[in-house]
Order: sequence, then C-alpha cells, then structure tokens
Amino acid sequence: MRSLGLARLSGFFLCILLGVLLSSCSRLLGWGVLLWSTEDPPIPSGTVLPVYIRSNIDHVWVVGIPEAYRITKGTNKFEIPVWQLELAGGKKAAEKRAAEFAEYARLYAETAQDGLPIRDDPDNSARRVYRLRMGEIIKVLARVEGNPAISTTGDPLPGDWYRVLTEDGSTGYCFSYRLKLFEHTGGALRVVPAAAVEDMEDPDLDMVLSNTWYPDWYGAMVSSRRVDLEDLQMHWRFLPNPDTGVAQIYLPNMDLSFSYTGIERTRNRAWRFEGAPLQMNLQSDTVLTVQYTENGGALKALVFVTLPMDLGDLIAQETERRETLLENLYALGPVFQSTNYGTLSFLRNGAFTWTGNNILIPQVIPASALGSGTVNMGLFLDTELEERYTGAFTLHFDGISSSGIRINFMYSSDEQGLRIEYVPPENLNGITVLRRAASPRVIYFFKADRQGITPAQPVSPLEF
Repeated sequence: MRSLGLARLSGFFLCILLGVLLSSCSRLLGWGVLLWSTEDPPIPSGTVLPVYIRSNIDHVWVVGIPEAYRITKGTNKFEIPVWQLELAGGKKAAEKRAAEFAEYARLYAETAQDGLPIRDDPDNSARRVYRLRMGEIIKVLARVEGNPAISTTGDPLPGDWYRVLTEDGSTGYCFSYRLKLFEHTGGALRVVPAAAVEDMEDPDLDMVLSNTWYPDWYGAMVSSRRVDLEDLQMHWRFLPNPDTGVAQIYLPNMDLSFSYTGIERTRNRAWRFEGAPLQMNLQSDTVLTVQYTENGGALKALVFVTLPMDLGDLIAQETERRETLLENLYALGPVFQSTNYGTLSFLRNGAFTWTGNNILIPQVIPASALGSGTVNMGLFLDTELEERYTGAFTLHFDGISSSGIRINFMYSSDEQGLRIEYVPPENLNGITVLRRAASPRVIYFFKADRQGITPAQPVSPLEF
C-alpha cells in the first residue's frame, strides 16, 4: 500500500511538471518593441510583440506574431535574435516605448563609405566599436546630441549623430555625413554578410584611424623639451576622418582636403584612399608617411607622428612653465631701473612697461613702439648659452601695427638686479637663441626698492 501511494504521488508530481513544460510557451514573459524588421513573417520595426521565452543558450526570443502579419494558418509564434527586440515589461510600457520610438521606427541607413566607424560616444575622437562596410545597412535608433565633425575651415560639417544598431547586434553612434537615410516598412533588407565584415578587420588601420597624427616637428619639440606654444595651438595635423570620408592635411601654408569612399590595404601597413590621390604607410607604431599627388602629377610625401601625451596636456605644461618664469621675474623686481636705459617694470598679468629707453631708439627699439606691452617667455637657449644665461624672453611692444613689435632678449640676474642682452632676429632659429650678437648690446638694471629708490649706480652697457 505504501509503495502504491508513493507511485501515485510521483505520478502526480510528474503530471505537474509536464503541465508546466507544456504551458511554458503559452505564459507571457512580457512585451517588447521590435527594433529591426523581420523578413519571415514581414513585421516592421516598432511593432509591439508579446514575448514568451528567452533562450540564453541560443540567444533568441520566442515572440508572438500579431494576427495581421500571420502568413501560415495556425502559426502564431517564431524566434528572433535577442538583439532584435527591446523587452519593455508590460503591454502598456511596451506601447509607451513604441510611441517614443515611432519617429525612428522605420528609419534605416546605408553606408556610403567603406570603413565608416561606429563609436562608443557621439564624438569623432571616441573609441571605435565597429567598422562598417560600403553599402552595409544599419538601423537608426535615435538622433542624439554630440560633438560635430569639423571641416578644415573650422565649420561643422552637415549631419547628425545617431545611435544605431548593426545586423549582428552591435550598437553605438555614427555620424550621418556618409550615411544614406531611408525608410523601410518590413520584409527583406540587403545587408552585407557578417563574414564580409570580419574580412575587413585590420588592427594596424584601426590604430591609424584611432590616433591623432601631428607633423614630425611636434615630436621633435616633445623630445627636445623646447615647445613652441603658438605652433602647438594651431593644431597642425593629418586627419583621416573616417566619420566623414574627408581626409585633411592641415599644415602651415597648406590646407588640403581629399574626399574618399573607402580605405584599401595595398600591402602590409600601407593603404590607399579609394577615390582620392592619397595613400599612407605606417613606418612604425608612432610614425606615419602620407603621400599625395598634386595636380601637376608630382608625388609629395609628409611625415606625421603620434605624441606620448595629450596635446592639451602638453600645452598646459608649457603654459605653466612660462607662467613660472614670468612669476620669477616679477618676484625678482618687479621694477628695475637704469640711469641710461630707464625703468623696466613687470606686472603679474604678463604685461610690462618700459620708459626712458630713448637711447635704444631706433637701433634696437623702433620709434613706433610704445612704452608698454606683454612679455612672452617662449624662447629657449642653445646648450652653449645655458650656463651663462638664465633664459630668454620676447617683449611684445604695443605699437601702430596691429601685430605689435617683437624684440628678443637673453637675461640673467644677481642679488642686485637684472641683466638683459639684445638678440638680433638672425641669431634665432625658430624659438631657440643660437648665439650672441657680434657686438653684444648688454643692459644692466638695478632692482628698485619698494620706495622706488635705486640702490647703486648702473654698470656700463658694454659689460659682459
């Protein structure tokens, strides 16, 4: 009797288990919104669907087919990939989400450029998460605010950032400049096969496109620690711009743009820009040679490099260095006096005044220069001069010319005052003072005390 009771009890639980399994496909898991239209049956994106099962093994939903889209009689459920539907919860929540999505529900896009990137943020400097193939179809999910792509003229390029979905379920942000937007109401879509996308993988090209490439002399500045701040602030560079399909070369006296439809590898670490007379070759992980053909047929080559630090950080460091030097000059004086050469004063805001300097006009200071201006601490000394001088600066005199008047000096100091020496323009190489003048013009200023009294007589200007 006991064994018969156990058998009946086991049978009872078995019936319950079978009932659960048989009814599991009928019980709703929730409701969702179709993000990407289906082909069989042809259901348009944006449709609200009942969701019955999620399979984490096969990565699919089992969803219901609305009656209006049923093709085969008696078939009311089918499977779709997990990425193709957004589970919203209850039916009302799904309908609310569908209403929010309605503006973009049927909006798709075809890529008009091989290698167009999808990024993890709406910014063309953000990390690339996917690279599209020419003609590949993507689903537009929403338009978002982002940093627009900028042309060489400094103007934003036409287009918007969209949050998008690819046919394999990847999501991210894509700039629309190289997208062809269109509406689709359901059925088949021409999509590049996944295998074709995988064939495009090129880690070296990804590295080139994800880096910022500056002219090689930027690298020389960093390695020598002699930074031309004015040059850096121009942001000279080479920009492949995969978001826009317009490659730019932006250098002094050179502003070139090349429209292209794709980037094709020609050999190891070498590529050509399809539709443009432009190619590039990665010499090392940090050095890139860019070649282009001029209208006359001549081949030009330029060298660009990556920097070991962010350009903004480099500019900030150089700005801080200059501010420190200027603060040191201010702390040393800030007022210096000479019987023959007048009074030179430094101000905390980087300005200066210099009165009584008539003896230097016009040999050193033009007659049009006013007695005030700003101080620029951007000069460097050649190695042979570093032991003898503290540094060098440029005095930007206010004047009739809108660009002002620039006069360069080396300087050193002692307990009593400040010694400056005129540097003729021909003794400069860029921002580096190479040598002293053949007949040096040396000026010594004594510190003025806080009451403006000069403590001693000036040294001869021919000293040194």
